[in-house]
Amino acid sequence: MSWFKREDGDNEAGPGPDNGGEAGQKNVRTEGLWTKCPSCRATIFKAELETNLHVCPKCQHHFKLRARERLDLLLEPGYELVDGGLKSTDPLNFSDVKPYKQRLRKAQEETGLNDAILSAVGCLGEQDVVVCAMEYAFIGGSMGAVVGETIARAVDRARETHKPLIIVAASGGARMMEGVVSLMQMAKISTALAVLDEAKVPYISVLTDPTTGGVTASFAMLGDLNIAEPGALIGFAGPRVIEQTIRQKLPEGFQRAEFLLEKGFLDAVVQRKDLKAYLQRALAFLRAPAA
Repeated sequence: MSWFKREDGDNEAGPGPDNGGEAGQKNVRTEGLWTKCPSCRATIFKAELETNLHVCPKCQHHFKLRARERLDLLLEPGYELVDGGLKSTDPLNFSDVKPYKQRLRKAQEETGLNDAILSAVGCLGEQDVVVCAMEYAFIGGSMGAVVGETIARAVDRARETHKPLIIVAASGGARMMEGVVSLMQMAKISTALAVLDEAKVPYISVLTDPTTGGVTASFAMLGDLNIAEPGALIGFAGPRVIEQTIRQKLPEGFQRAEFLLEKGFLDAVVQRKDLKAYLQRALAFLRAPAA
């Protein structure tokens, strides 16, 4: 039994990085170098995931991208960010579990953005374009007054310069904390897009996971082309809410991009690695007329 007893003076920690043991010198830290795919549960080396454009090499699950990563993926280096100084004024002085102003400050600190969108002017290949990319990490990519105004300005800029407009949506819908002010953005953007259509300037909507609520009910489904990434959740109300309302089991894959493509709600489902080339070909067909 003495084999299992610790003698006085023995080092409980054993050889390691804190006591200079040989084993400690060979110890390599691996925390944060790996991630797990939420779809197939495979463990993926983060460097490999980044090289693969944040798409799982095992099952092709498309991880969420930040707004700046979206712009870097689509636009050539040297693009210009515009309308980045807009900030919400908390028009309703809203407070639930915590004040809305506090939520805004936290989201701004965590993302480095003023709100849930980035707007840019640049080149996609050889084509000058106006691009908006939504930031899901900012209060679920929700659309408030700032997001609505930023997109409306992007639409106006595209119309005035005759540059095609691309909006990459990633959102939980209209922002509850801004109430009717956020709902008004749906009508404002939709009206601006109607004027853009009259000017015959192309608009392509790219829907990513997730695109729901008032964003789906407005600009996300109003493109000359509506395309999505594989597996993206797209809809108005969530599937659980729908099942509880109609008291029926929904079909397999309901509200996923492939299901919507089959039912005619989308024009294409495009892998992330092919997205830029696909947009270039699409714009060649939809090229805006000269001003």
